[in-house]
This record gives sequence, structure tokens and C-alpha cells, in this order.
Amino acid sequence: MIINQVISQEIIDRIISSIPWLEIITVVAILVATWILVKIFNLIIDSLLRFTYQIVRVHLKRIFSILIWSLGIIFAIQQLGLRIDLLIAIIVLIGIGAIIASREVLENLASKYFVDIYIPFKVGDKVTIKGYSGKVIEINPIATILLSDNNEIIAIPNSLFLKEITANVTPNVWKEVIIPIKISSTIKLEEFEKELLKVCNKYKHLLDTRFPPIVSIKNIDSKSTELTLTLMANDVEKKTYLMNEINAKIAELINKFEKPSKAK
Repeated sequence: MIINQVISQEIIDRIISSIPWLEIITVVAILVATWILVKIFNLIIDSLLRFTYQIVRVHLKRIFSILIWSLGIIFAIQQLGLRIDLLIAIIVLIGIGAIIASREVLENLASKYFVDIYIPFKVGDKVTIKGYSGKVIEINPIATILLSDNNEIIAIPNSLFLKEITANVTPNVWKEVIIPIKISSTIKLEEFEKELLKVCNKYKHLLDTRFPPIVSIKNIDSKSTELTLTLMANDVEKKTYLMNEINAKIAELINKFEKPSKAK
């Protein structure tokens, strides 16, 4: 009886000693770290894209979660000394499939950036693209919404504006100079706007004085404020010169306001 107990204890000790505790602990730590990293990325995406539609955030979080978990699982399996060639191939295929499935959403989301800056139209303008025409009533991360003359709602994917010829048929639209501005939240908005209008006044010989400069707020958060400066040029040939000059002065003005903040 005693001999059987000793043999049984030896077997148990051998089983326990043969278990790779260090590797198992390492794998658990890697999986926990991966879970935490996914949560952090989700919070970052929610923070950066909090003003976009939920579907955009959902797609992006899904893609990043798949990629992060894939890397975490591969790294964890490596710690156990197992072959991962087939697993890597499967995960790569899944990742590619997820990206392809979300391709149109990501394409339109990326196009929104270029549409905002480089395509000359805004909410309120009347545009024509690929046989569709209407007044722009909304520009969201996925599509630009038009209201036709027949009161029909037309949704144009943002990526289409980078592929097709777009005509802005708004009267006097050639005069518009729209300059996006982003300043730190530490800068006092009232003082910055006052100085900005002074800068514009120095170029009044290039402006249509019937339309005074307009500074509008596009977005405000805890770190920055996004503004839009709208000017009306009086000469189409000098429009680019006016825009370049104002942009240079805005950069100088922002540096002037930020220096005292940095000094503190």
C-alpha cells in the first residue's frame, strides 16, 4: 500500500515537473496583453472618430482587432515551440478577407480627407457629377448628400469625387477661397479671430469687398479647434496667389500665438 502511494506521488511529481509552466504563464501574459492592446486601440478609434458614423468605427475596430489578435496568437503559439506556418497562412487570408470586405468603407473614409481639402465645393453649393446634380446638404465620412431640383436625395460615394469630373455650378463660386485652419485649444479663439481678420484686411485689394471674410468653427475638442476661413477674391488669376499668401500669414500667426503657451 505504501509502495503504491509512493509510486503514485512520483507519477504526479513527474507530470507536474513536465508541464512547461514558464511557457504557459508567458502565453497567458501575451493573451492578456493582446486583449488590453485591442481595448486601447478601440478607445483610440472611438476618440479620433467620435464624430463619424458608428458603422465606420465598427469596421475599423473589427479590422484592428483581427490584426492584433492574430499577431498575439501567433506570438503566443511560438512560445510553446509549435509550428505556425499553416496558422499564419490562415490568419493572413482572414485578414485580407476582412480588409476586402471593408474596402469600400475605408476607400470612402480616406477620400473624405481629400474631398474636404482639394475638391472645390462645400455644403450649400450646387454640383454636378456623373449625370447627377443637386445642392450639397451634407458631407459625411462615407458619402456626399445632394438635394436635387426634384427634391430627391442623392448619395454620392466620396471616392467618386476623386475619379470623376465634378462641376460646381454655384454662382460666383470661382471667387471663393476656403482655407481650413487648425489651432491648439490653448489659443484664445476670440483673439486669434481678431488677428486673422486683420491679416485679411491687409489683402483687401485682392478681395471682393462686397463679401467680408468669414471665420466659422468646424469642430472643437479638448485639444484643438478646427476653423474655416472663407474669402471672396476679385480676380481669378490672383486667387492662387491670395490663397498662398493668406496660408503663409496664418502659419506665422499660429506660431505667434503658440510661443507664449510653449514658454509656460
